[in-house]
Amino acid sequence: MALLLAKNKKALWDNALIDKYSAGISLHGYEVKAIREGNANFEGSYVQIIGGVPEVINMYIGKYSKQSKEFSEVDSRRTRQLLLNQKEIDEITREIAERGKTAVPLALVLEHNLIKLEFGIVKGRKDFEKKTVAKERQIRKDLEVETKEFKRTNNL
Repeated sequence: MALLLAKNKKALWDNALIDKYSAGISLHGYEVKAIREGNANFEGSYVQIIGGVPEVINMYIGKYSKQSKEFSEVDSRRTRQLLLNQKEIDEITREIAERGKTAVPLALVLEHNLIKLEFGIVKGRKDFEKKTVAKERQIRKDLEVETKEFKRTNNL
């Protein structure tokens, strides 16, 4: 069972998900505590493979509330290494190399007392695609409400 600590809501709105991965992330102790407090933001972050090592770039992790050590804002957006096996790294490298695809962080989850980063290989959406997705979601939501209401009235 995984506990959701932070979620990138905008990633799936702006992009179409192709593939999803889960990776360990190399963090300092105070960063773990800050994430557990909810001080994480994915705005402008992405995953890139540099020299055969996957890294998450520009992910913001704020200050832990009870932190006594000096905290700099430069440290909050540092590049953090992802922990994946070589087979997964090769697969991700191949997919990112294709035109129009990129790797974007989706969520930070707590799994077996370890913080993991869920990221996905995505392809950007155009504005008209976003509108159709919004319409489909609304239609699905309306159908769920109608079926729920129908079941409630027939059971009385």
